[in-house]
Amino acid sequence: MHEAAAGRRASPAGANRAGTVGRLMGKMQARLEPVEGIPNAGRLVVKGPNVMLGYIKPERPGEIQPPEGGWHDTGDVVAIDDDGYIAIKGRLKRFAKIGGETVSLAVVESIASALWPDHFHASVTLPDGRKGEQIVLVTTKPDADRHELVGWAHNHGVSDLAVPRRIIHLEDVPVLGTGKTDYVRVQEIADADAKQLTGQTRA
Repeated sequence: MHEAAAGRRASPAGANRAGTVGRLMGKMQARLEPVEGIPNAGRLVVKGPNVMLGYIKPERPGEIQPPEGGWHDTGDVVAIDDDGYIAIKGRLKRFAKIGGETVSLAVVESIASALWPDHFHASVTLPDGRKGEQIVLVTTKPDADRHELVGWAHNHGVSDLAVPRRIIHLEDVPVLGTGKTDYVRVQEIADADAKQLTGQTRA
């Protein structure tokens, strides 16, 4: 478990580092909890005076449940260098676990964007009986072909695990009011498509 130095300050002018979000603010502490399949990074957990008091959950309304020991799990997968600079690798829920390997869903979307830059893409996961999870790509590219994704991955040294098993074509990829991808809705679409496919197979 990696312990980041306590008492870091927000990065002042001239102390920025490309590819990072800076360092921790003063009196904050951080530790990295290992994430299987992601080397040289971990799940960021923080503690300090500006950590929220806790969550209010439906099963215990009106009661603030503080983070255990004061440590808040950010859900971010990050790397922290020797100088305390933090580089965010992604959200933990934005990784797929396939056959014991961890795959970034952002990489999947990057492959699709490299091939079809004029279209929108989003990737989510579905359960897979053999490999744990499988990746589904939702895209506005009407003739998106998995073989093109395989070819791009091979030509650029990207693992086949980052190639989606299924492709769903939509006129529009759902977005939130902020303009960011609505992954909850994308997941619902993928789930519904999988159920329909299962029904057709059984029929």
